[in-house]
Amino acid sequence: MPKYLPQYFKYALFGVAGLIALFALLLAVVAFTVDPNAFKPQIVKLVQEKKQRTLSIDGDIKLKLFPKLGVDLGKTRLSEHKSTQEFAALESVKLFVAWLPLLKKELVVDKISVEGVRANLIRYADGSTNIDDLLSKEESEQVKFDIEGVKIKRGALSFDDRMAKRKLGIAEFEMESGRLKDNTHTDIELDFKVTGDHPSIAARVKVKSGLLFALEEKHYALDGLNLKLSGEAVGVKNLELSAKGDIDAQLKAQAFSLKDVKLDLKGNRAADKLDIALNAPKLILTESRAEGSKLTLEAKIEQANGKLTATLTLPDLAGNAKQFNVSQLSLEIDGKQGDNRIQGKLTSPFAGSLDAQTFHLPKLAANLDVANPRLPKGGMKLALSGDARADLAKQQVAANLNTKLDDSTIQAKLGMNPFSNPHFNFDINIDQLDVDRYLPPKGKAEQSQPESPIDLSGLKSLNASGSVRIGQLKVANLKSSNVRLELKAGAGRVEMNPLSANLYQGAMKGALSATTSASPKIAVQQNLTGISIGPLLKDLADKDLLDGRGNVSLNVTTQGATASAMKKALNGSAAVNLQDGAIKGINIASTLRNAKAKLGMQSDSQTQSASASEKTDFSELKASFAINNGVAHNDDLSAKSPLLRLAGNGDINIGAGSMDYVAKATVVGSLEGQGGKELSQLKGVTVPVRVTGPFDALKYKVDVGALATESAKAKLEEKKTEVKEKAKEKVQEKLKGLFGR
Repeated sequence: MPKYLPQYFKYALFGVAGLIALFALLLAVVAFTVDPNAFKPQIVKLVQEKKQRTLSIDGDIKLKLFPKLGVDLGKTRLSEHKSTQEFAALESVKLFVAWLPLLKKELVVDKISVEGVRANLIRYADGSTNIDDLLSKEESEQVKFDIEGVKIKRGALSFDDRMAKRKLGIAEFEMESGRLKDNTHTDIELDFKVTGDHPSIAARVKVKSGLLFALEEKHYALDGLNLKLSGEAVGVKNLELSAKGDIDAQLKAQAFSLKDVKLDLKGNRAADKLDIALNAPKLILTESRAEGSKLTLEAKIEQANGKLTATLTLPDLAGNAKQFNVSQLSLEIDGKQGDNRIQGKLTSPFAGSLDAQTFHLPKLAANLDVANPRLPKGGMKLALSGDARADLAKQQVAANLNTKLDDSTIQAKLGMNPFSNPHFNFDINIDQLDVDRYLPPKGKAEQSQPESPIDLSGLKSLNASGSVRIGQLKVANLKSSNVRLELKAGAGRVEMNPLSANLYQGAMKGALSATTSASPKIAVQQNLTGISIGPLLKDLADKDLLDGRGNVSLNVTTQGATASAMKKALNGSAAVNLQDGAIKGINIASTLRNAKAKLGMQSDSQTQSASASEKTDFSELKASFAINNGVAHNDDLSAKSPLLRLAGNGDINIGAGSMDYVAKATVVGSLEGQGGKELSQLKGVTVPVRVTGPFDALKYKVDVGALATESAKAKLEEKKTEVKEKAKEKVQEKLKGLFGR
């Protein structure tokens, strides 16, 4: 090597050193002679021109140029796009950037320190956001970053997602991280409060974990994760949630793995105490491999009068991300609530595909036993078979089930879509169902206890539609067949329209709706045709007050927290039109005859209790009712029989279970064996019969005074008629003598 080469190399080094020294001198001169605050107006103007946002810098800008480009910025605010409303603000920020990487469009930053930062993010209904104008995709993709660390104090963020109709808020945000660089491992600590709706949450979150992210490959990993959340979320109060383990997700490569992941959740939901634990020692899903050891999820629910434990087990995993399977998924439940003892097990192979985001339970088999000594049959047994599918990409779940519930065979097609605000659809076919066998009998002790409120709150968030068909149905001792109903539920309202069935030799058709408020509202519209009213009343209310066959119409609304309150709040209208029946409890013809025979021997009224052996037959009965606050008022009763005509008016107090009614009986004829001579003498007489008292102890009062008055009037009219007839005969005889005939 020539001797002069090392000498030239030395001169070159001296030259470079001189240039660096000169550059440093120039930077120092700029740092000491240039005031960056003098450029505030130009900076504000530039932001306004480029982004149409207003930038306000209240504090001084402190600039440092050597050895790294640095800035110390005080109170700063940035407005929304084309608005004066605040978008973001901070109290102070300090950062330093290396010079040379900037020349290569690489951002190498020392630790960033930010205090008092806040921002308001909005996603509009069309999917756009209020930061779209700040994001330049081309520039962001070209610039690489390397940050030595980040420290944030007193941060706050609000997110108004108008597209999904929900809000999220983060407050008291604290963050400290190690080096943040693409595809480089670091450590991170977070501490913040989070609030939101849909789902509701108000909690403190603390996270400490190792972190790795590779943005281009969409690879995200947390190792040594230690997460703790406390507060309230999705209706769970006193929530304590912890998660530990390693999580690795490679979205682009469709690979996912868990290692030694443990999740524990404790809290209270309403009166229930929750304790949920997940244990996943090993789970690997990649494009070419699926492997896992026994995964268990155990949930315990404790109540004041019982406890339920459910355990889900996945014993193994095989295949790959495109098609994996579990040999036999198992779900076991064991619990006790009051007198109920519940035991059951569900099993099925489990298959899925991360690629297609589909999951399948192809051979569902389940058995459930519920034991309760208070039930008529001592409990119930359910056996189920079928299959179920879930498509996460389409947000759909569907199941085809065949069920044997004691003596009932049930076929059901069920579906749900989407996941965020799920709508349930169903098509259910039941051959026979006796609901009463699953309800405890009403004993005297139970009847004396305070009423339980009607609670429909479980249906408040229900969004569903579908149809139900039942061959034979018994509920509240009411028997029907060929039951058909279409159900729609949403926005706190449940409607069955049409609702039809065959019952008691006739048919019904109409609609029923209910709201799910604290004091539920119910509306019923029904037309019953060809109904045998006697057996219906006997089975439904255990009352034997009326017999006959015909039509009944009902259009009522009510509201109340209990059944009694609903009876007292009934409003609407009703009508009956019956033929060939009887009013039970009294034989009006016999009562009038007896009263007639005893005229002058008693007071102005005669009272008798209803008798199961007595009845008043009719060939036709019509009546309409206006119902107001549980009282049905009638003014147009019309009942006919060969012997009597009935009219009347009065009230039936449904809420109190009593009557106060006046029936006006008019004798129109006399049939041998029904009234005899005494009743024939009352032909044309109208006698009031007052019906009063509770349904279980009705009393009938005949107005004897009115009977005597009407009887005397009838005799007088009969005498007048007789006198007129005799006078007429005498006139005719004289006329015959006058004309010689």
